[in-house]
Amino acid sequence: MASENSGYSFRHVLRPSAAGQTTIEYLVEQFRHSTREQWLARIQAQEVRVNGMIANGAERLKPGGILIWDRPGWAEEEVPSGYQILYRDEVLLAVDKPSGLPTLPGAGFYQNTLLTQVQIEHPTAIPLHRLGRATSGIVLFAYDRRTSAEMTKRWAEVQKEYRTVVQGIATFDSICIRTPIGLIPHPRLGKIFGASWAGKASRSMVDVLQRRADDTLCSVQIMTGRPHQIRIHLASVGHPLLGDPVYGPGGGIVEDPGLPGDAGYVLHAHRMQFRHPTLGRDIAIEAPLPVCLR
Repeated sequence: MASENSGYSFRHVLRPSAAGQTTIEYLVEQFRHSTREQWLARIQAQEVRVNGMIANGAERLKPGGILIWDRPGWAEEEVPSGYQILYRDEVLLAVDKPSGLPTLPGAGFYQNTLLTQVQIEHPTAIPLHRLGRATSGIVLFAYDRRTSAEMTKRWAEVQKEYRTVVQGIATFDSICIRTPIGLIPHPRLGKIFGASWAGKASRSMVDVLQRRADDTLCSVQIMTGRPHQIRIHLASVGHPLLGDPVYGPGGGIVEDPGLPGDAGYVLHAHRMQFRHPTLGRDIAIEAPLPVCLR
C-alpha cells in the first residue's frame, strides 16, 4: 500500500543549547536525520519558521522560542496492509501486526501505519505500546482513556513473550540478561540505543527452543521495555538476531550500520497475558507464529 499525504507542521520548543546559535546551526545539531544542505533547501523553500516569522537561517535563537517546520506532502513507502483481530471486548482490542508495517506515525510514515488502519474501523482505539516496524505480532489497544490509563499503570505486570532466531548456536538453555541500555554513537543518527553500562537497568529471560544448523530459535520474555531491548540483549551475549542490520556481538552497532527501523531480522510478539482492567480475570492472547518460527 502506497499513499500520498498533505504533510504536517512539526513544532519544537528551542532548547537551552539554542542560545546564540543560528537557525541552521541549531537544525543541523538537533535533527541529524537531515544534512546541512537539506535544511538549507527547506529554509530557502520557506518551510521553516521561528516565532511565527519565516526563517532565513542566519537569525540568532533564544531558548524557549518556537521553531516550526512546515513539512510538505510526500509519497510514503509501500507497506503491508491489513491486520488480524486476535481479541476484542468493550474496552480492549488486540491485533496481529504484520512485519513491515509501522505501528505509529514517524520516520517518514504518516498514513501507512497500523494505527491509521485500525482507527478506520475503531476510531477511538488508543495504542498501549508499539512494536518496531520489522516486528510482527500482538499490539494491544484501549477503546477509552480510562482503560488506557489503567493498563499503562499496570504495564509492568503484563507478561510478554517473543519468538526470534539468533545467529550462531547458543550454548545456554536459559539465560537472564541484565545488560543496561542507553544511548551510543551512530554514524548517521548521532545517537541510538544500545548496550551501555551508563544506561538504564533492563531484564530479559531467554529460553532456547531449538538449535539448528547455523542458528538458534529462542523464546524471550521481557520484564522491562527499553527501546530495541531484545535485539540489544541477545547481541550483548554474542547472539544478534539473524539478519539484524544494526546490532552486532556485544550489543554495539555493526560496521556501516543501517537504521533501527530497517528490516532483515525476524522478531514476533507471540503471547501476552495480563489481568483485565474491568473483568478482573487473566486474559491470554496469542498471535500465530510465522512459518520460520515454528
